[in-house]
Formats: sequence, structure tokens, C-alpha cells
Amino acid sequence: MSRRWTPSPFLQASAALHAGAALGAVVSPSHWPWALGALVANHAVITTAGLLPRTRLLGPNLVRLPPQAQARREVALTIDDGPDPELTPRVLDLLDAAGAKASFFCIGWRARQHPALCRDIVARGHRVENHGDAHSNAFSLFGPRRMRDDIAAAQATLSDLCGQAPEFFRPTAGLRNPFLDPVLAGLDLRLAAWTRRPYDTRDGRPEKVLQRLTRGLAAGDILLMHDGHAALTPEGQPVILATLPVLLETLRAQSLRPVTLRDALA
Repeated sequence: MSRRWTPSPFLQASAALHAGAALGAVVSPSHWPWALGALVANHAVITTAGLLPRTRLLGPNLVRLPPQAQARREVALTIDDGPDPELTPRVLDLLDAAGAKASFFCIGWRARQHPALCRDIVARGHRVENHGDAHSNAFSLFGPRRMRDDIAAAQATLSDLCGQAPEFFRPTAGLRNPFLDPVLAGLDLRLAAWTRRPYDTRDGRPEKVLQRLTRGLAAGDILLMHDGHAALTPEGQPVILATLPVLLETLRAQSLRPVTLRDALA
């Protein structure tokens, strides 16, 4: 199943710029340095856009929940890089205790190693979403075929294991290139980024992680955390275990309800 792909206004403008530069160089060869400079500048902007996880220049990107979800005082808790056999069950227990739901962006190869854990995520009322098969740090450098193969492999794995197809995709570290949007359209997936990022794979200080997640916290926020590749606190504890209970209590105190991305957009 797929959906129709329409290039973003920025990509349409970039295509028009390329066509205009090529035509201008033919009609007026003396102006080719200006045409080349315009193309170089355009490619620099495209490259920069791929390094900005929350931008919409390259296509649709969910960075905040819609007004209806905000009116319901909902936030989306998204947890990346699992499933992790040590951490994910403990995270699930914390979520159960708080009556909270989350979207787990799972890595394909990890899911194949821990299939029962993926099924447990769904059985407890959460959603499993697509975080790529290899979780390659070079994902943003992939061409369209390799990119599609990686995402499709994870989609097939997660759909088979969980009995439900992921509806959202998040690339490694949120980095991408212009090939991603048409690939996602062909696979009927939506790109999902975040509103708040705690850098909890690099920073094990619970107070700093919580500060990044809760400063200005509001209905409609999409919060990012990691059960896989979690940084360790100074005491050696995975930082998600030290911060998630406090975060869930903060949400409760502010009458904010953690839901899955799918439920927020339903």
C-alpha cells in the first residue's frame, strides 16, 4: 500500500532553480558562474535541512501533535532504539504503573532478536513504530533503493511480530536526505520527529535530561527518550529509569496524558 507523493514547496523550488540555471547557462553562457553559485547554495541548504530533524523543508514531518490532541491535554511519549531485553520490560512496568501509553520506535534487527518483547509492548497497549532495520549512522547518506530496503525490512519484521503495521518512521538521530519523503510515501509511513529531545544517549545526568524534557512542557508535545543506547547516570543506572518516573509524575501533576502517536492523531 502506498500514498501519493508530492514534493515539498522547497523541493519544487529547488527543481525549478536547477532547470532555470541549466537554461540560463545555455542561453547566456557568460552567466554560468552565477548559475553554478546558485546551485551550490541550493545544495548547501538541502544538506543543512537533512541535518535538522524538525524541519519540514524536505517534506511533511510530525513535530507536534495536532490541535485536537492539544485540546485533550495529550502528549506523545516516544521511546527509541529498542527493544532492549534489560531495560524495555522495566520501562513497560513504569508505564503500566502510571497508566501511560507510549510509541516505541524499534530497530528491526533488535526486534528479530527479541520478538516476545515486541509482542509484549503491543499487548500492554502501546504501539511499535519503525526505526529502520540497521539503525545505521550513515542512513542520511543512503540512496533511495538502500533507504527503502532498510525501512521495508524493519516494516516487514515489526508487522509480522506485532500483528500490526507501524504507521510512523523515525530515522537514526532524525537525520535524512531528500530521498526519504518519496520512500515513506511508497511505504505508507509518516515521518515523526519530536518537540523535546533530552540527549539521553549522551548525557547521564538525570536533572539535565529532565530539564530538557520539562522546561516549557505543554499539551501537544512529542517527547523523545531511549531505552536502547541509554546513557548511564553517575551511579551507573540507565538514565531513562532514573528520569521516567519523575517525568510521568510531572505529566500527571500538569494534567497531561501520555498517549501513542496513533491515538493522538486518530
